[in-house]
Amino acid sequence: MKTKKPISGRDSGSQGKMLNTREAAEMMGMRPQTLAAWRCEKRLQLPYVKVGRTVRYRLADIENFLDIGTVSPV
Repeated sequence: MKTKKPISGRDSGSQGKMLNTREAAEMMGMRPQTLAAWRCEKRLQLPYVKVGRTVRYRLADIENFLDIGTVSPV
């Protein structure tokens, strides 16, 4: 039996892990409706993948987004 490779060519490790809107919102400590509003308004630069009506966020993109938004006291 053949095993399928990921379409993107990425491994199935944390780099390729995809979260739905609810999971992404939970990770960021906000409501799913907030992420939906941000997508609609193109408010923040948080990349997402959309196939049909399905929206997914890459774990690596969320972590990068949070790192960029981290403010250190002066």
